[in-house]
Amino acid sequence: MSLKKDKQKVLGEVFDDERIAGFLVGEPPEGFNRDFYLLERAYRGMKAENFETFVRLFKEQGLDLNSQSPEGQTLLARISEHQQSAEYANILKASGAE
Repeated sequence: MSLKKDKQKVLGEVFDDERIAGFLVGEPPEGFNRDFYLLERAYRGMKAENFETFVRLFKEQGLDLNSQSPEGQTLLARISEHQQSAEYANILKASGAE
């Protein structure tokens, strides 16, 4: 038996500033820092160029790039473990994440 993917890849989805800003809205699951949750959700759902815009908007709202996961990791620390995430890590570093 083969398993179906639960969602199809969306090609050509437009991420304008309004769509990107929508990622700044939302409440985290219990036990998650809200700032970390928003950052990670944007990282998982955006291309790097859109993530760069998100990080700018995130900082403009005074949110914390160094917020931590329930395991005590910043998003930068978490994604630095993955070679494919280098562009995202560079965006975070350039924006002041540690």
